[in-house]
Amino acid sequence: MLLSDFKKVAKAVFQPKPAILCLSQQLTSPGFAGKTFLVGTLLLSFISPVSALPQFQAVQPTLDAGVWPDNSKQLCFVADETLKYLAKGAAYDAAAIHSGKLAGASTPLPRVVDTLNYLCKISREDQASGKPSRLANPQFIVQHFEFVRWLPDRTAAAKVSKNKPLVQNIPQDKLLLTKYYVRIADGSAQKTAQQDQALYGLPFDEQALPLDQADALGKKITRFQLGKQDIVKGALEQKPLRAPALVWLSRDDLEGALLQGTAVVPEGSSYRYFNVHRSNGIAYDRLLKPEQQQRYWYFKQVQSVLGYGKDADYKIPIAPEVTVAGDIVNLGLGKLILLATVEGGKTHYRLTILADTGGAFTNNQFQLDWLSGYYRDWDHYYQANKHRNDYTNAWLLLKKQ
Repeated sequence: MLLSDFKKVAKAVFQPKPAILCLSQQLTSPGFAGKTFLVGTLLLSFISPVSALPQFQAVQPTLDAGVWPDNSKQLCFVADETLKYLAKGAAYDAAAIHSGKLAGASTPLPRVVDTLNYLCKISREDQASGKPSRLANPQFIVQHFEFVRWLPDRTAAAKVSKNKPLVQNIPQDKLLLTKYYVRIADGSAQKTAQQDQALYGLPFDEQALPLDQADALGKKITRFQLGKQDIVKGALEQKPLRAPALVWLSRDDLEGALLQGTAVVPEGSSYRYFNVHRSNGIAYDRLLKPEQQQRYWYFKQVQSVLGYGKDADYKIPIAPEVTVAGDIVNLGLGKLILLATVEGGKTHYRLTILADTGGAFTNNQFQLDWLSGYYRDWDHYYQANKHRNDYTNAWLLLKKQ
C-alpha cells in the first residue's frame, strides 16, 4: 500500500492563487546581484494556448535567486533509497524501473542513476567541507544540469475536472501541485484512558508467511476474520492474544493512521515510524464515514515514511520537502524534478525526487503531489502551507554528460 493512496483526505485543496514566475528577473540575493542564469532556448510559442497535451522540451528558463531551501541531506537520503530500488532492475518492477515512456521525457536509465549519485556526491562533499550546499545555488544547478520544461496535460485534466476548481484552473505553463502530509500521533507503550486504541502489527498466525500464501488461507487466519468495528471494540485484546500491539493511540490518531497509511510517533528527540502492511481485504465503503468503515490495516514499524514500492514488504523510504508523487508508470521512477512555486509572494525553488505514486496518477501528467511534512492535525498543516501556491513551474533535470 502506497502512502499516496491515502492522500485524498489529507491533501491541501486551496483555492487558486496567482502564481507568476518571472522569466527575466535578475538575482538580488548576496553573491548573485545583477546576474541571470540561462539553460536553453525558451520559445514563447511553446506556451501556446492551443497546446493542451503534456509537453517536455529542452528550454532556457531564467532562474532568479528566489529562495532555495537547503534540503540536500534529505535529498541525498531519498536519492540513495531510490537507487537501491532501481538496482533491483526492470525484471523486478518493469512498471517503474524504465527510462520513461513520454516523448521528450525519456532518458536512458543509467543517466537517471548517474544524476541521483551525483546529488549525493555533491551533498556529502559540501557537508564534509562545511560549505553552503551547492544544490541550493542556482548558478551551480544551471552549470551542471540539463533542463527539460514540463507543461501540463490539460486535455486529460479536463476529463476529470468536474467539481474540481483546482483542476479546472490549471494554467497553460504550470502543473497542479497538491500537497500531502504525515500526521504526528502521540503514542503510549501501554493502553491508557487517552490512548486506548492499538496500532496492531501482523497477526501471529501469518508472520512467517509471504503475502500470497497468507491470502490463500482466507478466513482461516486472523486478518480475514475481523472487521474494523470488532477490533476497535477490543476483539484483539482478548486472550490468547492474536496480534502484537505496536503502540497505543487515541481513536482520532488511529483514524488518521488508517486513512493516511502512516503514523509518526515522537520518541525522545526523534520519531518512530509505522506503515501499513496488510489489510483485512474489506473494501473501503465511500458511503460510510471513516470511523464507520470495516476495512482495517495492520501495520509494521519502519525506518521512515515510505513511498513507492511494488511489494508491501519493500518500499522506498522518503522524506518531506524533497519527495513528490506522480505518474511513475509513464515518467519512470527516480526522476529529479525542480519545482518553482510562489510562496508568500516569493518564488521558492526545490529539488525533488519522484519516489511515490498513487491511484490518482494513472495517466496523469498535469499534477504532482509534494510531501510537505509532519503535522499534528489539519489545522497545523493548513497554517504551515496556506501561503504556498497550488501551481508550480516544473523541470526534469539530468546531470550534464
